[in-house]
Amino acid sequence: MSRIGKLAITIPAGVTVAVDKANLVTVKGKLGELQQQIDPNITVTVEDSEINVDRSNESKDVRSKHGLYRSLISNMVQGVSEGFKTVQEFVGVGYKVDVQGQVLDMALGYSHHILFSLPPEVIAEAVVERGKNPKLIMRSHDKQLLGQVAAKIRSLRKPEPFKGKGVKFEGEILRKKAGKTAAK
Repeated sequence: MSRIGKLAITIPAGVTVAVDKANLVTVKGKLGELQQQIDPNITVTVEDSEINVDRSNESKDVRSKHGLYRSLISNMVQGVSEGFKTVQEFVGVGYKVDVQGQVLDMALGYSHHILFSLPPEVIAEAVVERGKNPKLIMRSHDKQLLGQVAAKIRSLRKPEPFKGKGVKFEGEILRKKAGKTAAK
């Protein structure tokens, strides 16, 4: 049995979970509402203040989805009650980020500024401190969407391996390469 899949999910106060006949799980909380379609071979039951995820058979495909759907539902419950956050640093001379409503205005060393439109579920704020790299803090109740947006922003200027310039996650450790040595 899946070690992750067999763990019960506790429902915090203020969160409601509903499962309909089409295996659509709906989670509502103070931060929003999320829905996830579940595979028909996986059964989700809500009892008291716990959610249990079970599988119908032991085929390889069903076993692999057991832990996946349990993690997705757990992330939904955590998202609508607490939310998720990512912090990205803009490392480089002249690299800037500015938030104007739901649009990010970024200067990433190109000849032009990059405008990036955020989904309505993502809330962003830019932190600029003197002597430190600019930071972009994004919050959302949807972990999948937040990760996808953060990955897209990082892909606009990935950290390069020699100086480490680019967009990186806070706390991310970059493997730096040694530069070329002069020939004698």
